[in-house]
Order: sequence, then structure tokens, then C-alpha cells
Amino acid sequence: MGGKAGWFQCGFRFGAVEPVPVPLRASGPVVAVRPSWSFVGIVSAGVTLQGAVQGALPPDCRDALLSETHLLLLRRQGTVLEGWEVGSAPGLDGKPTWQRELPQEEAGTALPLVAGGYVFPKPPFFAPLPEGLQVQKLALGHEHAVLLDAGGALFTWGSGRHGQLGHGELESRSEPQRVEALDGLPMGEVAAGGWHSACISGTGDLYVWGWNEAGQLALPSKGGVQRGVGTAAAAAAGGAAELQGAGPGGHEESVVVSIQAFPALLDLPQEAEVRKVGCGSRHTAAVTRAGDLYTWGWGKYVRQIRPAGARRHRQQRSAEEGAFLHGKGPLCGGCGVWAMDYLHPCNPKPSRRKQQQQ
Repeated sequence: MGGKAGWFQCGFRFGAVEPVPVPLRASGPVVAVRPSWSFVGIVSAGVTLQGAVQGALPPDCRDALLSETHLLLLRRQGTVLEGWEVGSAPGLDGKPTWQRELPQEEAGTALPLVAGGYVFPKPPFFAPLPEGLQVQKLALGHEHAVLLDAGGALFTWGSGRHGQLGHGELESRSEPQRVEALDGLPMGEVAAGGWHSACISGTGDLYVWGWNEAGQLALPSKGGVQRGVGTAAAAAAGGAAELQGAGPGGHEESVVVSIQAFPALLDLPQEAEVRKVGCGSRHTAAVTRAGDLYTWGWGKYVRQIRPAGARRHRQQRSAEEGAFLHGKGPLCGGCGVWAMDYLHPCNPKPSRRKQQQQ
């Protein structure tokens, strides 16, 4: 990533709940942001932890996946995977609780995918994938996984009790199963949240499914209806709708979508085409091809997206209503459990007052 960039965190952070710029302690261009609940990993030339756990990991660490109990590390030029307890960080004193060597040809693999399967930051750390499945990308949720194969087809498995597998039912799957509702629509990106999922087609269309308890699918939720948010989208979504009594005007019943068990096409404002999508526990963020950032879902720890040093984000509706927050210019980032991290070019324009003084 060329040029200067700032890293911004929106949502829950110890001692703060507003989006604030966080100075990078990593050296070199940032490759990825790996969030956990109370801390994050900044991947550049090495891996630096910031938050409740802080410090640079040993210099041979090339990538990491984080949880509140364990770290999954890619080390030694990408040829060794190790599982460590969080208490060992950042110095990694002692011995890892798990270790796996990778073939030389797999060095530098993009986590969580590794030779023969995938890894995750808690015991048993590794799970195999069926032979013959040509994997392009893999996203891990709290209790499920979303896989994109080389042909753009989607597979899901794990817990399905909130519709997060997209098979039109609430049954769980122990093995990857093709999402038939998206057959014939090649996908390019996938994301998995706490109990919801998302994907982007090759043409920039965004599909979402799973639990909508907090409006994380941008479909009308129970909380949104109580605040008077419109429910027209719910009627067309085809999900598990519920009647919630009198609507905001007191004349008709309001429909909300609690569980969307099939993928639903989500239209962003101005029919924007989507480039990237990320899912947190109960919130979602999408970056359009024009560079706009949209967020929606549970907004208890997001008051407004207005970081210093970046162009001011324009609030359209409250995130607590399951509607959209809109901002301009993020480059990349990731959704944590209760927070969102993203990189933004730090080239702020001078204020009018400064321009006049000049």
C-alpha cells in the first residue's frame, strides 16, 4: 500500500467508544488488520499488537489470527504455524501449545487457508478441507465458515441455527455444502460475522443472510421498527418475518426480518457497487468501488464516524436503527467483534480558516 495512511478504530475500545485515530507502531506498509475483541494485530513487515495486549511479536512472525485466549502465528518465513496462549505475548516465552510445519511451496500462504485445510486461533487450531475442493478464499464466523472456490461458487458449514449458512433452513452442516441459491452467480469476496454472512458478486452486488437481530443485514429489525424505521425491505426479503403489532403510525402491523435464511440482494444507496465487505459480531461494513464506506448493524459503541485527519464522514441515519452510516475514502480494514478498523489516507485538506490565513 503506497503513500501515508492512518489507522482508525470505530466502536468499543477500552476507555473510549468514539472513533479515534490510533498511531501505528508498525513499520512499513500495513498489509492487514487482525482484530480480536480487546486487541488487534497490525501486520506489516512483522506483527504488532495494540489494545489490551500490546507490543511487537518476534520479528520472524509474518501473520497472525487472534482470539481472547490464543494466538495463531505464521513464522519462520511462512513455513511454520504455531498456537500460543495470549498470556505469552508479546515476547512468546516458553513453548507453543501447538505447531505445524508447512511445505516450502506453501510458504507465505494467506491465513486462514493452509495446505490441506484451514487454521483458527483456538484449539485444535487446524481443520482439514475435503480433497478436490479448490479454495480461493475462506472467512470464519463465530460458529460457521464461508468458502469461495476457484470458480466463484460459495460453500458454507458449521452452525446454521441463525440462518448463517444460507441454505434456507436452520440446520447445521459438518461438511462444506454449496449455497444453491447463488448458483450461476460467480462471487469474488466473502465475509462471516458472529451469526451472519455476506458475499460480493463479480459485478459488485452485495448479498447478505443470517441473523438480523440488530439490523446487521440492513433489513428492518425489531429495534429499528421500535424507532420507526421503514419496513418495505422486509416484505421483499423472503426471510423469517415477524409481525410486531402496530406500526409507527399505529394503523398497521410492522414486519421485521429476524432471520434471513437465504441470501438476499442488498441495494446500497445510489445503487453503489461494492468492492469489499466485512462482518463483525452484529454489524457490517462495506466499501464501494468509488471508495465510500457504509456501516450498519448494532451501533451501541458507534456514536459517529468522524476521525481527525480524514475527510469528515456524513451521518445519514443512526447505526442503531440498522440503517447506513456513510463515509468517504477508506482503503481497507476489518471488522472486530464490537469494533471496526480501517486504513485511511492521511492527506487532510487545510481548513478554510487556514487557507484564508495563507
